[in-house]
Amino acid sequence: MASMTKIASSNFLVFSLFFFLCIQNSVTASGNVTAVFAFGDSTVDSGNNNHFNTVFRGDHLPYGRDFPNHVPTGRFSNGKIATDYLTHMLGIKDVLPAYLDPLVSDSDLLTGVSFGSGGSGLDSETVNLAKVMNMSSQFDLFEEALQRIRDVAGDERAKNIVHNALFVISIGTNDVLYNAYLFPGRMIHYGSISAYQDFLLHNLHDFIQRLYGAGARRILVAGLPPVGCLPLQVTVSSILPSQHWLQRVCNDEQNTDSEAYNNKLQTHIHSLQARLHGAKVAYFDIYKPILGMVNNPGKYGFVQTLQGCCGTGLMEMGPVCNALDLTCPDSSKFLFWDAVHLTQAGYHILVESGRHNLLPYLTN
Repeated sequence: MASMTKIASSNFLVFSLFFFLCIQNSVTASGNVTAVFAFGDSTVDSGNNNHFNTVFRGDHLPYGRDFPNHVPTGRFSNGKIATDYLTHMLGIKDVLPAYLDPLVSDSDLLTGVSFGSGGSGLDSETVNLAKVMNMSSQFDLFEEALQRIRDVAGDERAKNIVHNALFVISIGTNDVLYNAYLFPGRMIHYGSISAYQDFLLHNLHDFIQRLYGAGARRILVAGLPPVGCLPLQVTVSSILPSQHWLQRVCNDEQNTDSEAYNNKLQTHIHSLQARLHGAKVAYFDIYKPILGMVNNPGKYGFVQTLQGCCGTGLMEMGPVCNALDLTCPDSSKFLFWDAVHLTQAGYHILVESGRHNLLPYLTN
């Protein structure tokens, strides 16, 4: 009898462990998510800009120094970016490649790629300044990729892949960074930051509807970060006559603007969710997690959150973050890699923040 009891107890523990792992799997693995397709700016660009004549490129060291094999792939970080961690978390593949990577095969497209372009924005002036792909061009490449998927998998399977794929959009930071703060002449046309935000959100709204028309049914839209906490903006605020003069602190006014944009974005997403039949559209809050890391660095293992790892960490990014620059010895202790972009440690924490609330909603 004692032996039978032990066997029953052991079976119960095995069953309980199996059940627990299944529950965890529903949160972390892909379930029926077929692919990830990403659109936007440098936060999701895994190398598309390598093929354009633009200064907005990360295909040189020290970018990529902590990527597998220490190769600069074009990602604007020391290693992986958020979409890589997201794709791995969903159990789809280890990293999300760039669509324009010549090594990407037709069969690779079946599980997704990134169409993101560093320096891109929702405003044509932003894109013209950077000489990169706008959102319309990215969508055109998606349609081209979709035809390649049809050629490989057939119309029915291609439709299923798109219908069950996760579409990630991360865009808007460059627009406000350049046109509202660094070169604010654009604001003369719109009159106020609020009116400019409305213009950007109108364009984003149209892009999401365009994706829906192409078959997208699971759409994740990232908000703005606390723009006033980007090391570049912290530096600019510290050298210009202002309340932040000679202080390395976040620009509270710019952060308030970011919050206002994000609130409007959530309203747009609620509207789209109600109108786009059969779709799930989710807002990815990156503002609060990044601000949390800035304000409580020790909680996340950071020692520096207002300065980049590359060079002085004050202004360097893109071409001026290069092999001639010294870098911090341990990038895992830094939230920012350069003056705008997160380290892979920062991106990993950011994606983890959406693991338990966003992914179950989008994947179940």
